[in-house]
Amino acid sequence: MSRDNVLCPRAVQDLIADGHTIVIYDEYVLKLDSWLERHPGGSLAILHMVGKDATDEINAYHKPPTLKTMKAFRIGRKPPGIWTNSTPPIRGGVYVKEPEEKPSAATTIPTDASDAEDSSVLETSISDLSESQSTGTAPTSDDSCGEDPEETTIERMGKTDGETFRFRSAKKIYVGKKDPLAFTTWAEKQDEARDILEYPSVDPAVQQVIVNKYRALHEKVYELGLYDCPYLEYGKEMCRYTTLFVVSMTALYNHWYLTSAFFLGLFWHQIMFTAHDAGHRAITGNFVVDSLIGMFVADFCCGLSIGWWKSSHNVHHLITNMPEHDPDIQNVPIFATSPSFFRSLHSTYYDFTFVWDAAANFLVPFQKYTYYPIMGVARFNLYLLSWLHVLSSKASSLGSSKAWWIRPAEIAMMSCYWYIFGYLLLWCTLPTWPIRIGFVLVSHVVTMPLHVQITLSHWAMSTSDLGESESFPQRQLRTTMDVDCPAWLDFIHGGLQFQAVHHLFPRVPRHNLRKVQTLVKEFCAETNIPYVLLSFEDGNKKVLNRLQEVGDQVEHLINCQKYMAATGESGLH
Repeated sequence: MSRDNVLCPRAVQDLIADGHTIVIYDEYVLKLDSWLERHPGGSLAILHMVGKDATDEINAYHKPPTLKTMKAFRIGRKPPGIWTNSTPPIRGGVYVKEPEEKPSAATTIPTDASDAEDSSVLETSISDLSESQSTGTAPTSDDSCGEDPEETTIERMGKTDGETFRFRSAKKIYVGKKDPLAFTTWAEKQDEARDILEYPSVDPAVQQVIVNKYRALHEKVYELGLYDCPYLEYGKEMCRYTTLFVVSMTALYNHWYLTSAFFLGLFWHQIMFTAHDAGHRAITGNFVVDSLIGMFVADFCCGLSIGWWKSSHNVHHLITNMPEHDPDIQNVPIFATSPSFFRSLHSTYYDFTFVWDAAANFLVPFQKYTYYPIMGVARFNLYLLSWLHVLSSKASSLGSSKAWWIRPAEIAMMSCYWYIFGYLLLWCTLPTWPIRIGFVLVSHVVTMPLHVQITLSHWAMSTSDLGESESFPQRQLRTTMDVDCPAWLDFIHGGLQFQAVHHLFPRVPRHNLRKVQTLVKEFCAETNIPYVLLSFEDGNKKVLNRLQEVGDQVEHLINCQKYMAATGESGLH
């Protein structure tokens, strides 16, 4: 097959139906079968791009030298014009190759089984959403669980020229259905309607304009040298890390155990920002060097696997806030940020079904109140996830020959951490069990702001899927918010206050993100994409409100389940 042949969409669908990994990049069709299991970022990052034009995603996550290697995987060109994205098989896209004698080579059905099942209970149609876009009224349902339905409206606020909008519910009343599945669908459509009202149309022509502006912005970021790492800033970072660690060890030497624990927690909190930078190859840009920096900081200093973080984080960046696919929001039964979890979703990352059960019904209504306490002990969960990763097949398959050494190196460094922290410090140095327990709790709870900072940027944002035609930049800005803070406080947030900017340009060093933010604001003004920027306090309020909203939906869902049980009708559970 000539690399200059033009492959029509049906020919590409044919190849996907045969099990090939086909991705569109920069006007070319790439066949990535041989690279899939050797990709240092994991196979899932590629599988989520199958059948799609992934030009912007690939450019955002790879350096120019790496991009040149894409030529080896070309098998043809795409037709001129805008490529119509298909749903990747991993996300439910069904590709059926028809017999050769038939004129139609293949068909793709960008839905999954759950979507087909939902169609029988959908009373909110696409036409309803279109009508809501023009009227400003969200779709409503009329079969209530033993109570009169009350209309919930979404009022469009602000200017009407396409600039930033905000929404408010006229009443915080969920118009339920007798069937829990129908109620879940209705709740999802409410969220989708808000996005349709607030964001630019996902019409391919509209999105292509956004894509062109984003690519021009990306070129400007390169031209301004914002991909160049300011190493002097890392010199300052090292001084801060060293000071915190020395203070902790000095306090430990003087038997000020809890003071030592406090400063050790601050050390962990601050130094993990550098692990984040290294994981994105935003320090040196060299795979081996940045991997070693990341392992030293995360695995050796903090006991957390940088490999686990990269494996889940790469997927998170590509399909941000998609309930079935983004591991960063899959926390059932403790937390749920989307009504989609009511369906007992199967995670494509964990290959595990998060069953919505009695535990979820009990815990999620209280998630607004358990959020901060659980964030205080979240580090313990990261220890577990880290070891599960390095001992799993995922760790052994990442990167193949180029990165064979990462897994044993991670196991060695994490073992060193536990020998130093667990044995030498906790067991050999601290005198009593109460002091040991106090030391562990204080040092780990101090890192709570880091976990709040991580969740703050996404948990209050949209989890709706507006379809495959939505562009990479619009989806990132729709599912991510930034935190407004003065420049002198940047060191506390460690770059996590610029998550929306970071999601657009993940390889830009965090010390340059404030400069890029100015450009992103201009980009959003030109494209009419809302740029969500809140203070740390307001961001926390937004997260708590979202947790409360989903918690209220769960209480209504429980009422529907009770109604189903009482009447003997069948439904979601």
